[in-house]
Amino acid sequence: MATTFSSAERELLLEILEEHHRELLREISRTKHHDYKIVLRQKVSLLESMVKKTQADEVVEQVLQPL
Repeated sequence: MATTFSSAERELLLEILEEHHRELLREISRTKHHDYKIVLRQKVSLLESMVKKTQADEVVEQVLQPL
């Protein structure tokens, strides 16, 4: 399923993802429960993948824009 975002929507999405990324990293550093840390690290990996894809979509859109 492909979803197209406007430039403003993409910027907001990246901002939200990056803030959540920072929150997850803080939570990982504070938790003592090993199994919970594993779950949080998996979420961080997924989140990082989403950020990369969103940023890549932005680059592709910029390249495809007419001059």
